[in-house]
Amino acid sequence: MAAGDEGMEKGIIFDIEHGSFVNGPGIRTAVYMKGCNLRCLWCHNPESRQQSPQLMFYAEKCTGCGKCLGACENRQKDCVQCGKCAEACPHDARVLCGRAYTVSEVLEEIEKDMPFYQFSGGGATFSGGECLLQPEFLYALLQGCGARGISTAVDTAGCVSWNVIEKILPLTDLFLYDVKCFSASVHKRYTGADNRLILSNLKKLLQLKKRVWIRIPVIGGVNDSVEEMRKIRDFLRDSGGAERVELLPYHDMGRNKCNALGIDFHPFSVPEEDKLRELQAVFSPE
Repeated sequence: MAAGDEGMEKGIIFDIEHGSFVNGPGIRTAVYMKGCNLRCLWCHNPESRQQSPQLMFYAEKCTGCGKCLGACENRQKDCVQCGKCAEACPHDARVLCGRAYTVSEVLEEIEKDMPFYQFSGGGATFSGGECLLQPEFLYALLQGCGARGISTAVDTAGCVSWNVIEKILPLTDLFLYDVKCFSASVHKRYTGADNRLILSNLKKLLQLKKRVWIRIPVIGGVNDSVEEMRKIRDFLRDSGGAERVELLPYHDMGRNKCNALGIDFHPFSVPEEDKLRELQAVFSPE
């Protein structure tokens, strides 16, 4: 891709996080794309589900000043998600989540952190939502990073056609691969989809000897059993093995976001530290 072509492709992003330590090795820039084809009941980024921009309303911040109403051409009827009310709100009670970025705009943000990548072994991580649902945009971003010598990671749940993943293989240094549950029925109950495609794609990545970090959200009452972890461990071993397995304990940071979006929040129990250690031990070398 020529440098002049970088601005042509556009995608929808809801956040760009600088100085991240939790999205791969080193210090990273995390780019969060909107759109997800799973509906995990414990999701902490519910604003990522819908690919188009959407308004969020934080009622606790609203003072009733009426400036949002004055800015709205439709007087808050038949909302077109233009975001004018959010621009007018002085208290961030109304927020427009997500906007269109060009590839060059995103790369400009990523380049700001290049000095940190060099001494920390970091780079750019593309996440979501599900970043692979915007494949052409993602491909162009990965190409741009490669041209600049920036290491790349793709954070995915893997619920996409293999040909989408296959196209970005040469441009991706590391996959952060989410494994929610091993049981197909449990997976479907809590995410809205079974996991056959997800596990099939993961197996192909592992057999190709790609760098893969497995990330498992530990949800109380769903997948927080030694038996469930052993099933995942055995699958990974039979498929060639992953470089790393991370357990991510459930938290309820999605509660306020669900309220702001007007959607239901589903609470789960937080796993105890002793339970997390027990589950992590399943993946320890024997």
